[in-house]
Amino acid sequence: MKPNKKIEVGILGATGTVGQQFAALLADHPWFRLTWLAASERSAGKRYGELPWRLPAPLADDFAALRVETLRPGAAPRILFSALDSSIAGDAEREFAAAGHFVVSNSRNHRMDPLVPLLIPEINADHLGLVPLQQKKEGWRGAIVTNPNCSAIALTLALAPLRAFELRRVIVTTLQALSGAGYPGVASLDATANVIPYIEGEEEKIEVETRKILGRFAKGGIELHSAAISATSTRVPVINGHTESVSVELGKNTERDDILAAFSKFSGEPQKLGLPSAPAQPIVYLDAPDRPQPRLDADRGGGMVVYVGRLRHCHVLSYKFVVLGHNTIRGAAGAALLNAELMVAKKFVD
Repeated sequence: MKPNKKIEVGILGATGTVGQQFAALLADHPWFRLTWLAASERSAGKRYGELPWRLPAPLADDFAALRVETLRPGAAPRILFSALDSSIAGDAEREFAAAGHFVVSNSRNHRMDPLVPLLIPEINADHLGLVPLQQKKEGWRGAIVTNPNCSAIALTLALAPLRAFELRRVIVTTLQALSGAGYPGVASLDATANVIPYIEGEEEKIEVETRKILGRFAKGGIELHSAAISATSTRVPVINGHTESVSVELGKNTERDDILAAFSKFSGEPQKLGLPSAPAQPIVYLDAPDRPQPRLDADRGGGMVVYVGRLRHCHVLSYKFVVLGHNTIRGAAGAALLNAELMVAKKFVD
């Protein structure tokens, strides 16, 4: 399962917020070694260390020495992490996959393609069964595998244990951190002491992606989960960590202790396989009435744990609770890294 030697990997869109988060997470990775970077023509030809670095963790010296390449397939490593902007990711990722690369993407372009896995390994590892179907249809030697929208990841991890109680309806309001808008992101005069009650395309992504992730792999495709999901998305003056207020309707009569037990027992293939980026417990319930909070909890567990709190009865549906996930780690770069680890462990990448 564990590779005999470190596997060379690359980053598409290496200079943006998520691209830099990929580099930070790969600095000490036990399975992968970052050897190749690519970005737009503006950055191509420069050393990575010559470009602005915006994360608090320092850039590794060996990464700083790497020269940034143009977005041309062929010379790159077999596994590529994509942090490309959606304006160019669609065609670029297809070109790399056609050239034999396995593109593990954070971009939205291919998430709802019927033959592209929208992967959260704890929930739907079997959706990797789409990869050979995708390769057969496209005639590719490589493939595209995506991770979901950052808010959808935290929400769906919290909802997955509730499928046992006949999850029927979900209402969610997200309070999304500024880092989710990339860099330079939201103008300071818009964000400071304010709540912006609209993020373009966000609500639609949460509503449809969640049903695909929770869906069943059968008959060569994904049958979407039947739950009805209604989302409202807002931007708040928080740096990292998306908070979500969730109400759910369950078909089964369920006690609060049953739900708490489902949260605490929840795990999946990453924990079973001992994948390097997998948290021992992907969902952690916090008992304090004022938790979770982005400032106190987003970075805990290496940013890969989803925190849940304030579970209580709902007078309209069945139960309501609060969810918190780190949007650039579990919601972006860390999610893709875990996906790649699963692909290697399951031998989807030779």
